[in-house]
Order: sequence, then structure tokens, then C-alpha cells
Amino acid sequence: MRINKLALTNFRSYPSLELELQPGVTTFIGDNGSGKTNIAESLIYLAFLSSHRVANNVPLISLGAQQAIIRTEIERDDRILNIDLEINANKANRARINGNPTRSQREILGACQIVYFSPEDLDLVRGEPGGRRDFLDRLLITRTPRMAGVIADYERVVKQRNALLKTRSSASALLPWNEQLIKFGAQLTADRIALVEALNPWVAKNYANLNEVKPASISYKCSSEGVSNNFENNVEVLTKRLEEVAYQEIERGVSLIGPHRDDLHLQIGDFPAKGYASHGESWSMAISLRIGSFNLLKSEGSEPILILDDVFAELDTSRRKQLMSATQIAEQTIITTAVESDLPAELLTQKFYVTPGTVKKGKS
Repeated sequence: MRINKLALTNFRSYPSLELELQPGVTTFIGDNGSGKTNIAESLIYLAFLSSHRVANNVPLISLGAQQAIIRTEIERDDRILNIDLEINANKANRARINGNPTRSQREILGACQIVYFSPEDLDLVRGEPGGRRDFLDRLLITRTPRMAGVIADYERVVKQRNALLKTRSSASALLPWNEQLIKFGAQLTADRIALVEALNPWVAKNYANLNEVKPASISYKCSSEGVSNNFENNVEVLTKRLEEVAYQEIERGVSLIGPHRDDLHLQIGDFPAKGYASHGESWSMAISLRIGSFNLLKSEGSEPILILDDVFAELDTSRRKQLMSATQIAEQTIITTAVESDLPAELLTQKFYVTPGTVKKGKS
């Protein structure tokens, strides 16, 4: 899979931008604030229908504009796919595939598969559970695009159910929402656990390849004991747990069980990575999670695009080499960097130089 063409209209700092990209490695070089990460962000948004930097669409749309537009020509499996995505601040986004309107923007999920790595990924190790849940869910959507609907439905149910709990609604009013919480929660939990089980060997392997002494592993930490990668089993477990916490939920006005309260547990040696990992170990774990995700998808027949956003300056030689090894097996890699000399000397890349509002092609 690769992006042949990318066009942006009123996206972030670009009133208009058109790029032709090649297979292999492409690097965008520019000072901080020049707009190079905005290019990477547009592709990440296309892949997940959300930004990795902001929570809503407003900052993505150029000041004074009504909408932003991302247009891409994607080549995959010897086929050309043209995707247009219109991003709106106060109404639903609209998408087209090969010029044909879609009923929902979610129909374009899976068209552009991306694994990205950025300095913010240290928060996967040091931050709150929400960031790790988001990591899992984005990888789930990349792996199985239909899960985007399950995740959206589950989030909608939790929001509505919490609103009812806060007003101490009757058991009969809660009943249909309980059923949906169990249905969607059981599915999401099963798929997350299956994903973690498949990802764990790749994380362990990548971490060992970084010459770290202690072994690394990941596991799924659930708010309900007894859940598994089996949907029917999870329905039984969540049904029972929901009955057990019914009184506490009404007293506290919040849903106390379900995948919105779960976590991805990261282990280094005998200790959890959060709170115990050194700065270097944290970087190694973050790299292992992202490159492990790439390895997993590739092993299952996908060809995701790899995006490395401003990370080379943060890494030592061994960790740069680990990222370099991933670029060698990716059909297309997008790199951003503020300082050209931070790039590995052996890297063969198409270069673009970025200044505010403009992108100029350089010599490879």
C-alpha cells in the first residue's frame, strides 16, 4: 500500500497543497511549527477519522474556512483508490470513494492503513489508561475496520447510560442500555484481548532486539475477572458483574465495569513499566509497541504505511537502527524531522523542505 498523491485544502496551515509521493522513504524537513507534522496528521486522520493531536475537528480547519478537505490517491493490490474526505467542525464529515459519496465516513476505514510513531508515544508507557486503550482501539480499527462501529456504539451506550445513572433512573429505563453495554462491551473486550495476545510476541521480540537486558511483555488488564477472547464467555461475565455493581453504580452515577475501564498492562522484567521503567526503557517499550504493531499487520497480509513523526532526534543509535529496519520492509514510509542531520546517514529518501505554508521538493 502507498499514497501516490496527497492534496490538502484548508487543512491546518495549508490553504492548498498538492504532493506526489513515491514508494520507499519520503522525508519532510522543516523547523518546528513549519507545518511538516500537519502533513503526517492529515494521513493519520484519513486512516482513523480522528487526529492524534487534538480531540475535535475545529483546529484542523484553517481559520476563516468552513471545511478542510483531504484528497488522496492510494495504490494497493495493483488497484487505484481515490479517497476524498471533507472535514467539518459542526456537522458530520462527508467522504467519497472514486467520486461516489458514501453513506458514512466510516466506509473509508481500511482504505489507508497506517502505523505511526511520535514523541507523544512515551505517554503510552507513562500516561493514563485512556491513551493505551486508544492505542489498542486504533490498531483494532486498522486490523478490522468494522470494529470502528462497535467502538462508537459502545461509547454512545456508556455516555447515555451514565446520564441515566446520574439521574437515578429506574431499572426498567436502564435495562435496554445494560443489554447494549454487555453486547458491545463483550465484543470489544474479546477483540482487544485477541489483539493483545497476537501483539505480545512482536513487542517482546522488538524489545529484545533493542539490546535491553530485561524481557518485555504486554497483557490485557480488565475491570472484570474472567473475561477472555470469547464473546459468549464475556457476555456471561459482564452480565453477572453488572448485577453485582448495580447498587454502587446508582450511588456513584457512573458505569463501573466494561472495556472503558480496562488497561493495557506493560511489563519490563519483574515490574510494570509505568512507574519503574527508565527513560531509555520507556522509549524502547514505545518503539516496540509501534513497530510490533507494524510487524503484526504485515504478518497478517497488510502493507501499512509507516509514519515516523519527529522521533529521530529523541533516540540513540540502537533505537534509530530499530526504526530503520522497519522502513526497509515498509512499502512506504513518511518521516518528519526538524534537523536533517538527525536522519541516519544511510537512509535513502525523497526529501521535501517545509516552510510555513509551502513545501518544496529537494534532492534525494
